[in-house]
Amino acid sequence: MAEIIQKDGTWTFDGDVVRIVPGRDKEVGPLRQTLGELAVPLRAIAGVSYEPGRRSGRLRLRLRDGADPLLQVTGGRLPESSDPYRLTVEQDRTGVAEYFVDEVRNALLLEQVDPGPVDAYLLPGPAVPVTAGGGDAAVAFDGDRVSLDWNWTAEDAKHSAGPSRFRVADVRAVDWSPAKGLTNGWLRFSLAGAPAAAAPKYDPHAVELFGFGKKELVTALVAAAVAVRLPHPAAPAALPERAAPAAGALAGEAAAEDHDALLRRLHELGDLRAKGILTDEEFAETKALILRRF
Repeated sequence: MAEIIQKDGTWTFDGDVVRIVPGRDKEVGPLRQTLGELAVPLRAIAGVSYEPGRRSGRLRLRLRDGADPLLQVTGGRLPESSDPYRLTVEQDRTGVAEYFVDEVRNALLLEQVDPGPVDAYLLPGPAVPVTAGGGDAAVAFDGDRVSLDWNWTAEDAKHSAGPSRFRVADVRAVDWSPAKGLTNGWLRFSLAGAPAAAAPKYDPHAVELFGFGKKELVTALVAAAVAVRLPHPAAPAALPERAAPAAGALAGEAAAEDHDALLRRLHELGDLRAKGILTDEEFAETKALILRRF
């Protein structure tokens, strides 16, 4: 087992999982503290590196595109201090960091992990319930319902409509962007059947973010917790409709796949069922279609 302990946090690797525990140092921001411990399976990792510096180095874990709902919704827009996959390493622990990198890389080679993108989330997303305050509202998500409670900075249009409440089953997309410079950010939910969205400051299903303080970044965890319960953006076209893939289309795909690819597809289907994207009936029907191709 490889382990490195720093003020920024503790990373351990047991050959199958990289476990990331945030530190309690004052430099560890609210987003990482709220997110808590992460267990990153080896198959979700695209690479790992250590970047030495004059005073301290950085250990970085690079995940496969689409594996983590938090990275999916933030799209590389999180500041470095809020990146859970970066660890600040003191100079005297350089050797430990390099050993950690070697252990993870060797495991990736041994298991022949594909570093390419995935079409299903490989991490479960932030734990719920999760709440965040910032911008013009306090936002909460309990795993089923999203709540937006406006504060004094919200526009009259939002106050007139009252607090916003809706179920995750009605959400078709979630979009998050932090404030940057003089430009405000937003956390926006697109609902089925809702009219064309107004600007975030007037949209009853959006939180406008002003960039005041690190706590506002916790809204990204709400976005990720919702996103992991929606169809994956790269999932096969039939899955966003929560219907089993058409037999003809699946047969056409499977004809060109070898057994290893079919096994991977079965594993991904299991993940989709575990996350609630596929029902038990849809899972059983699709699994049966794949097994016929062996």
